Amino acid sequence: MGAERIMLLKVPLDIVAPEELPDVINNLISSKGNPQPGGGRDIVLLSVWDLLRARRKGEYRKYVMGASLVLPISMSLVSGARFLTGKKVIRYMPFNFVISLLTLLERREDSVFLLGGKSHILKKTEKNLHTTFPRLKIVGRHSGVIRKQDEGVITEAIRKASPALLLAGKGVRGEELWIARNSNRLNTLFRLWCSDLFEVFAESRRRPSDTVFNLGLESLYFCFRNPFKFLRIFPYLRYKLLLLFYRMSGS
Repeated sequence: MGAERIMLLKVPLDIVAPEELPDVINNLISSKGNPQPGGGRDIVLLSVWDLLRARRKGEYRKYVMGASLVLPISMSLVSGARFLTGKKVIRYMPFNFVISLLTLLERREDSVFLLGGKSHILKKTEKNLHTTFPRLKIVGRHSGVIRKQDEGVITEAIRKASPALLLAGKGVRGEELWIARNSNRLNTLFRLWCSDLFEVFAESRRRPSDTVFNLGLESLYFCFRNPFKFLRIFPYLRYKLLLLFYRMSGS
């Protein structure tokens, strides 16, 4: 079975039940042809704030629209999809999703390239991944500090390593857009950017518990860690108004 794609406020979302995820990933691996110019498939973990960004024309919208898999991570996207489409969308905790993806790749004895974070964080991440996924090959790593003159060297290293997954995190200039801007120079099967993932793997930063996430309270967790995130109430209200407008207009 494959993912069911719907549009929420003109942005794609894929509906994938957790038990169907292995089949969806395997289908992407085995399917012929590829929509990405660099030969890789982008996986996007989408939040409400990302959805609002993706509504605007530009690089980020093109990146999301061209992704092979767009999975929601916000409870508000689940309720918004139900409100507008009546569809039951499944959201994923980013950390748990990456663990599931790495587990699938390890079974195939595939490889991963780590890009982002600070050098000491990345080194500990690699060590912990080796322990947790002993059959997963880590074919390269580089911190998020990439000088402009070194960018070609990094992309060439990734191309030659040909990893099944390019896992990118905080620190990379342009974040997800670094992948989009360099896609034609990469030789990967999957590409995924996920904020502070390496810090969590390196045990230098805690993630919200499964209980907090399942209750949809992870936003409060991040707001108390960084009070400036409370300002996100304004784009959140805009999102709610957009849902109401689309419902009333029948869009």
